[in-house]
Amino acid sequence: MELEITLPDEVPVMTLPEAALFPQALMPLHIFEPRYRHMLRDVLASNRLLAVAGLDRGRLGESGNPEPPYRIATVGMVRACQKNGNGTSNLLLQGLTRVEILAITRDEPYRSVRVRALVSEGGADAARNQELRRRLARLIGIKLRLQTGAVDEIATFLKTVEDPETFSDIAAFSLCEDSGLKQRLLETLDVGRRLELLADQLLTDIEELKLKRRLQGRLPDDHISLN
Repeated sequence: MELEITLPDEVPVMTLPEAALFPQALMPLHIFEPRYRHMLRDVLASNRLLAVAGLDRGRLGESGNPEPPYRIATVGMVRACQKNGNGTSNLLLQGLTRVEILAITRDEPYRSVRVRALVSEGGADAARNQELRRRLARLIGIKLRLQTGAVDEIATFLKTVEDPETFSDIAAFSLCEDSGLKQRLLETLDVGRRLELLADQLLTDIEELKLKRRLQGRLPDDHISLN
């Protein structure tokens, strides 16, 4: 999908623990804190853009920065918003572009940051990235069949995504369970390397699932300790 969006130099930001939004991914959010309600009102009245940054726990305790964000985040657009009777809201945020947070410009009434857009790099040649995309798709299918016995909607959708960059971002957002690795994937601008990192993690997950099956035998999950 081609999006003609002019990225402003400064955007509001939500700093959330264990969170990483990726370009093209759709993130549902429940807005309830007063500062974020205020932010949402302003965003909906302007360009509908805001950033989501993960909370960098390694920098907690820094003077003057109670919620330190990771340096790399994603700006998204509010695609849908439903306000509830109690003043909270449910919204759907679509990631648009990776950004580097250059500075926190204010914290009241909500945090805003100065940002610079980041562009992914191909890394490997186009043919190699397509090969990595196909390999990753196969590994996703294997893992999901080991986990649930079936391939879910995300895996089915990813089969229709030909662009390796979009594929890697949606796969990372939807299927990566390790928040630390998710942030690393968000920070990896080399598309080929991003695909490789995801594939390495999936191989590890698959081996762990196979080992669990061997240890479990025919027992159900809640009785594995009896084996």
